[in-house]
Amino acid sequence: MHGFEESFHLKSTLFVAILAVGAAALMPLAAASQVAPESQTPPPAPVPMLKYEVMVGYAYSTLNQVNQSRYGLQGVQVAVSRDWGKHFALTAVGDEYRWGTSQGNPGKPVIDSLLIGPDFRANIYGPVDGFFRGLIGAEHTGGESETPDWSFAGGIGGGLQIAASRHIAVRISGDRIGASFSVANNTSSLAYSPHLTWNTRANVGVVYRF
Repeated sequence: MHGFEESFHLKSTLFVAILAVGAAALMPLAAASQVAPESQTPPPAPVPMLKYEVMVGYAYSTLNQVNQSRYGLQGVQVAVSRDWGKHFALTAVGDEYRWGTSQGNPGKPVIDSLLIGPDFRANIYGPVDGFFRGLIGAEHTGGESETPDWSFAGGIGGGLQIAASRHIAVRISGDRIGASFSVANNTSSLAYSPHLTWNTRANVGVVYRF
């Protein structure tokens, strides 16, 4: 009887030891299954903001400062913008108009202007943005001997910009620019008094953003 008890006790002890060893072996596997695997794909890098825009396009301007002019002038407009955020930019605009739309203008009038001012922008829908701007600078009217040679000029305008890709867009814009020139037949007795006139302008061009 005593030998039977010793044998049973030995078997029980061996059984408990086997269970303990098995539990210890399974614990690391259970802990490993609770740890989320590390991601093998790094997160995408943030897309850098495009800060600059250059626009070149066809432009049209009325010719209200020249007496007896019946038609406006066609020309070229170049604009350079520097963006600060999504809704604000500073834009410089240069224009030259020298091709008449018909033969109804006297002489060979030419308009040159250089203007600068802030742009305020907002998205309208999808790739379409709208903008409003104020511009100040100088304007020259050549070919008509008007005074002064360069006049202070300024006005307001706006338009739409439609993105074709990340770097290319199409811009349609218009503005109304005022300047003061004396009429061609003004005399010294009138002190060559300048008269404020307003020219309405329109433009369509291609924008490169970088």
